[in-house]
Amino acid sequence: MRAVLKLIGRVSLTQWIFIALLGGFLMGAFAPQLVPIIKPFRGLFLNGVKCIIAPLIFGTLVTGIAGSGSGHQLGKMGLRAFIYFEIATTFALVIGLVAVNLLQPGAGLTIKASTSGLPTGEVHVSFGGFVEHLLPTNIVDAIAKGDVLQLVIFTTIFAVAVLAVGERARPVLKFCESLSDVMFKFTSYLMKLAPLGVGAAMAASVAEHGWQVILPLFKLVGSLYLALIVFVLAVLVPVCKLVKIPVIPFFRQVKDPVVLAFATTSSESALPMALDHMERFGVPRRIASFILPMGYSFNLDGSTLYLAVASVFVAQAAKVHLSIGQQILMMGTLMLTTKGVAAVPRASVVVLTGTLTAFGLPLEGVALILGVDELMDMARTGVNLLGNCLATAVIARWEGITLPGVPGDEFGGERPAESPVS
Repeated sequence: MRAVLKLIGRVSLTQWIFIALLGGFLMGAFAPQLVPIIKPFRGLFLNGVKCIIAPLIFGTLVTGIAGSGSGHQLGKMGLRAFIYFEIATTFALVIGLVAVNLLQPGAGLTIKASTSGLPTGEVHVSFGGFVEHLLPTNIVDAIAKGDVLQLVIFTTIFAVAVLAVGERARPVLKFCESLSDVMFKFTSYLMKLAPLGVGAAMAASVAEHGWQVILPLFKLVGSLYLALIVFVLAVLVPVCKLVKIPVIPFFRQVKDPVVLAFATTSSESALPMALDHMERFGVPRRIASFILPMGYSFNLDGSTLYLAVASVFVAQAAKVHLSIGQQILMMGTLMLTTKGVAAVPRASVVVLTGTLTAFGLPLEGVALILGVDELMDMARTGVNLLGNCLATAVIARWEGITLPGVPGDEFGGERPAESPVS
């Protein structure tokens, strides 16, 4: 018995998640009658993650910003982050556009336009709506909705105010430092439930939709996965090389949160673990707690690539020819609108619906895609998180931080003063 327990103790969290994924798939496919028993654990885990997002973002972001000691340095870091985000998402859109035009996943399908059976109602995505959405009418309402964008902006302004007040605000800063440490420890407890939540999510998905749902749309799913792999290999890996981030140690450090995001189709579920692992990688908390939450609203690499593939796929299936100019205009629209609905559940589907409406394409394409959306959501969510983790490491290097395994000190760097959270 002791030997068995010792063997179980050697299994890592990533391995448990993969075991749970396989077990969930087998249960959903061959024993769907058992799924109602385990399905509530999916909700339990996701609810647990959602309840810690607001205090974790508040504690870490206030600590990171107010503890930076310099508003000028903070502004410079934010500007660098925005520049990097836009470059990365532009590459994602270009790769998605090239992939869908070369592979033609919608060529063998037919969509008949009609007014029935639309999966969503009217969607209005505008610059004005985006601006109005930046600040919450009530911070408690933003916390209740789990609106990451509003939480980040409110907390950033609050942290800048703490920084400006100075010594008199030190008790607030101390409280936020303690809150941050407590929430990281809370997260470590919650992550013990991750394999159970992941297995339940997989079992419920397979039992509800059936694994056969992928067959008619396999070309679309395959095109997306191939394009995402190309994006990782052609963009993210070269970025690691360019900024001198050790590739293998980096991917080894982020594999757990990426697998968790992939399995749960929720970037939020992996945010606490991602913050922890980026600190272990050597990124100071003041940088990780600022860049990672910001990336959740402004650096959706996987989602933007998916939208490029999905929108042109619908045009192909509807036999609507889009010129290169029209496709470029559509990509520009997508780049803006992904920023406006980052906090909306299934945001990619919402943005896709609005984009199809704007360009006169049939919304029946969304209904077609929804059959395999969860499979595609897994991949795009995983890449979203991977891209944000890399963005955090890139900004750390630009801020002069030396990461583990980096030869020399080409950026005039320093080792972070903060100790990684265990």
